[in-house]
Amino acid sequence: MLSGFKDFILRGNIVTMAVGLAIGSAFTALVTAFTAAFITPLLGWATGSIGNYSDAYFTLENVRFPYGKLINAGIAFMITAAVLYFVIVLPMMKITARADRNKPIDIKAALRDCPRCFSQIPGIATRCPHCTSEIKADEAAMEIAGLLPEPR
Repeated sequence: MLSGFKDFILRGNIVTMAVGLAIGSAFTALVTAFTAAFITPLLGWATGSIGNYSDAYFTLENVRFPYGKLINAGIAFMITAAVLYFVIVLPMMKITARADRNKPIDIKAALRDCPRCFSQIPGIATRCPHCTSEIKADEAAMEIAGLLPEPR
């Protein structure tokens, strides 16, 4: 029973996920501190209002609503999302696109509409599987698939 648990805990993706969560938590704390220490005072200076939104609140029937903490959390979220997008997601998309550039093309993935029933069919199809109409294959798809006859 304990050996199964040990195998589960020591599995590579669990350890990787735990490290990612720990780093993400530390990064969130760093961005929150950066937002509270620099961004909100700069916004306060630029707008001529209070420099620390975390102290902003309003009172309604003796209940205090600290809306400034929500503003700080929103700013920290936007900074975190922007950093993650521009530092991790965007470069990974470029690397993936570069790696997929030399991948063979799936000829069934190129779709077009049947001229009779307007169902989506493969570009190289010569008969619609929906309405069974005979149709002319798309020459560009046939060329990509290498199914055009050689010129003599």
